[in-house]
Amino acid sequence: MEMMLIISFLFFMTIFAGVGMASMLVKQDTTDDYLVAGRGMHPALAALSAVSTWNSGYMFIGFIGFTYLMGYSAIWLGLVSTIGQVVAWVWLYKFIQEEGNERGLRSLSSLVAEKAGAPEAKLAAILSVLFLCIYAAAQLTSGGKALFVMMGWPEIVGILIGFVLVVAYCYAGGIRASIWTDAAQSCVMVIGSTILCWIAIKEVGGFSGLDAGLEAQSTMLTNFLPPDLKFGISMWAFAFFLGGLGVAGQPQVVSRVMTLGSDSDRKQAMIWFFVWQTPFIILMLIIGMASRVLFNAEGFDAELGLPTMAMETMPAFGIGMILASIFAATMSTADSQVLACTAAITDDIKPEWRQDHKTTKKVTLVVAAFATMISIGGLYIPGGDSVFALVVLAVYGLGGIFIPLLTIRWMGYKPDSTHSISMMVAAFAGVIGWIMLGFSGGDGIFPSVPGMGAAFAVHFILNQVRTPDISSLGRYNWPDQKKMGAIAAAIIIPFGAFEASYLVTAPDSSGDANVQGEWLVELEFTNIANGEETIFVSDEGTEELEFVIPQLEGESLYALQFNWFYEETDEGGAWPDECDDVTLSLDPSALSGYVNYSTGEYISTNCGSYEGYLIVMLKDFEIDQFQSPITEGNSSFTTPANMTLGDVDNLVAANGFGRGPVTISVSVDTNTGGAVLVSNNEEGEDVTISWQAFSYTHTISNTDEAAS
Repeated sequence: MEMMLIISFLFFMTIFAGVGMASMLVKQDTTDDYLVAGRGMHPALAALSAVSTWNSGYMFIGFIGFTYLMGYSAIWLGLVSTIGQVVAWVWLYKFIQEEGNERGLRSLSSLVAEKAGAPEAKLAAILSVLFLCIYAAAQLTSGGKALFVMMGWPEIVGILIGFVLVVAYCYAGGIRASIWTDAAQSCVMVIGSTILCWIAIKEVGGFSGLDAGLEAQSTMLTNFLPPDLKFGISMWAFAFFLGGLGVAGQPQVVSRVMTLGSDSDRKQAMIWFFVWQTPFIILMLIIGMASRVLFNAEGFDAELGLPTMAMETMPAFGIGMILASIFAATMSTADSQVLACTAAITDDIKPEWRQDHKTTKKVTLVVAAFATMISIGGLYIPGGDSVFALVVLAVYGLGGIFIPLLTIRWMGYKPDSTHSISMMVAAFAGVIGWIMLGFSGGDGIFPSVPGMGAAFAVHFILNQVRTPDISSLGRYNWPDQKKMGAIAAAIIIPFGAFEASYLVTAPDSSGDANVQGEWLVELEFTNIANGEETIFVSDEGTEELEFVIPQLEGESLYALQFNWFYEETDEGGAWPDECDDVTLSLDPSALSGYVNYSTGEYISTNCGSYEGYLIVMLKDFEIDQFQSPITEGNSSFTTPANMTLGDVDNLVAANGFGRGPVTISVSVDTNTGGAVLVSNNEEGEDVTISWQAFSYTHTISNTDEAAS
């Protein structure tokens, strides 16, 4: 299987690399072509590239993890953030494209100032470079981790492969190579996700099985409203809208819009973007929920749902395709970020390099190397290879920095350097402070609200203090008191009704998975697979047998039982009371999902036939597993009274398919004795070992309910 996986992975990566290198055939050796593809990119290619570079590790890992934890309520994130992205495409991207074309701009940081090299543009560029390099390093690390988890390659190998590909794409054709590669990768990404989603739905028993599986774990997972929100439902959802709008503040995404030549191209690209991204979001929602049903063991990393599902349910060729999609997605984001950093440096930090094509390429190489060093260095620092918090900081920090400034400039307000820098610092401080206070979790508000809110607050305050004679809305005026009252009512009334509805209908987590009690767990065991082998073990010798347990798809494995048999004949008649010693030991360390196993010495006492058993537990129900052999039929146990329903769910949930090798060592000592002139011709024993795999189904009920 591993060879086929490697072949599949290399096949798809070769396609992606070939597409990127093919851009050399049409490139021009100019800085404009290198950074914005001469502003002549086809709308479909730009749109598919934007889908890929935005939905990289976030969609494959972060969004899957969020859906795994939230269940149906994760739909809010997908829906409301999409609305925010629609507004960005219709409104902010139009402004960005027009300004970029009129002024010949190639970086997002240039848009916050009237001229290149202004203090506010330099600050925006420095912040962009700093956090985009960290973000790019995180993408390289993610690619390394993906190769490590799915193929066993050292993480540093994946990081270095990513560095080579990023530099090759950039040097081959600049942003054109990045966009072409993104478009090819985006197609494979959607096809692979569709196949994986189809397999996932089949594994959980269709959509009805998906709903039932989530309901069995917690009713909160099948409720469209999340429980126990600290600040209510309205701001929780509004943060998703601002997060979608904030995509217009991500330089690696905006650079795609800057490659478009006309407003008509932007409109076509917008259609392509949402036609491609919307089904992808739906696929990820389904895969995330299905992974919750299939992989809900205690301690399971929610963000590994997609790669784990691919590893457990797809053939090797399909696993290679998914791995290549994940790896290429992280690379597509990394090379986009490296080029965005290059544009910020050459346009705003060192504008004298703006038209120097050779220097621009050198900057790209330095930025890529810097990001790679951050990624590799993190491998040798405890916790350094986990940059999730910094990625969140970069995404929401950049959104808070750019969106308020772009908004007021679109309205015609011309802030000076002090005004602009103050807004950027306030936005950044708002995001950092909110995260440090611990308010940005799933039950709080994403930091897009405090970040943008702080920037707008500073804008209105500075306008009132420094330039009160100028409207803070630029070319627009504030409505009169009567209109303001109507607008306030139009906002407060529906949002108030929304909050009231949430208070009445929202689930209460204390009445579900967190409630403590005594639970009755009823189990039904079924023998689903068997195997057998006989070996001869010589006197004072040891033999090893390896039983390879096949993948048993769709089964919730409880245990593997190894029964063994040998017949003691005591050939030669010497020392009749000294029967043979047969010692068996078990090594299930290479078997996925095992939690416990039995081992020990088994010695015949009657010099006749003897049977014994060894057990590998794939699920530990905290009962005495090794007291007697497992048999088909029913069993049950009662949990302690202090366990929650969530604890019991984790206890009985299936935790892996149990595939892989189990090694059994068999040693024999015939005990020939030591008396003079006493002969024992026994040379060893024939030992027969058979294995059985047992699956289970279970029901959980409160002991009071069961008694009634």
